[in-house]
Amino acid sequence: MGLKLRIDDKDVEAMEGETILDAARKLGIEIPTLCYHEGLEPYGACRICSVEIEKNGRKKIVAACCYPAEEGLNVKTRTPRIDRIRRIIIELAAINVGEDLSGKFLELAAEYKADTSRFLHKVKVEPSKCILCGLCVRRCVEACWDSVIGFVGRGVNRRIVMYPEKASVCSTCDHCHGICPTGRITSIGPDPPFPSIYDVLAGRE
Repeated sequence: MGLKLRIDDKDVEAMEGETILDAARKLGIEIPTLCYHEGLEPYGACRICSVEIEKNGRKKIVAACCYPAEEGLNVKTRTPRIDRIRRIIIELAAINVGEDLSGKFLELAAEYKADTSRFLHKVKVEPSKCILCGLCVRRCVEACWDSVIGFVGRGVNRRIVMYPEKASVCSTCDHCHGICPTGRITSIGPDPPFPSIYDVLAGRE
C-alpha cells in the first residue's frame, strides 16, 4: 500500500523507499537539482532541492532528493523562504564557479535571480568552475567500477583530482560528459583539467 502525502496542495501516493523528489515528479512538479541524477544514489550535497515539510505541526527544511516520502507529510516546494535559500546557495556556489557561468547552473541562477557576483570578490578562492556536486565522480565509478577521478581534501581544500595511472580509460569513455551542471566537463574532457592527486598531495597544485 502506498504512502499518501500532499505536495503544493496536491495529493500524491508514493511507494515505500521513494523520496519527496520522486513523489513531486509524479505530479509534474519540478524541484531543481544540481547533484542529483537518475540512476545514481542520492547525494544531498548541493541542497538546491531544499523544500519545506510540515509534520505533526512542525515545519523544517529538508533535501527533497534524500528525504523519504512519509504518510501525511505536507510539502511546499516554492515559497519566498525556499526561493531565498536556493538563491543564496547559488550565490555561494558561484564563488567556486567564477564568472564563466554555463550549463544548468546558469539556468538556475537566472530563474532565482541570483547575484552570482555577490560573494565572488569577497572570498579569496581561485574559481575552478566546480561546485563539488560529485556527479562526475559517482558517474565515473558507475562507468568503470574503479574511479579515475575522486575527491581529496576537506572543507575549502576539497577538490576533484585525477589518478594519472588510470587516465587512459578516459580516452575511450564519455560517460561523464553532459552530466556536469556547470559545464566544466566538455566533450574533450574537463576544462580546466582535473589536477593529478600526486601534485595536489605534494602541494604543487
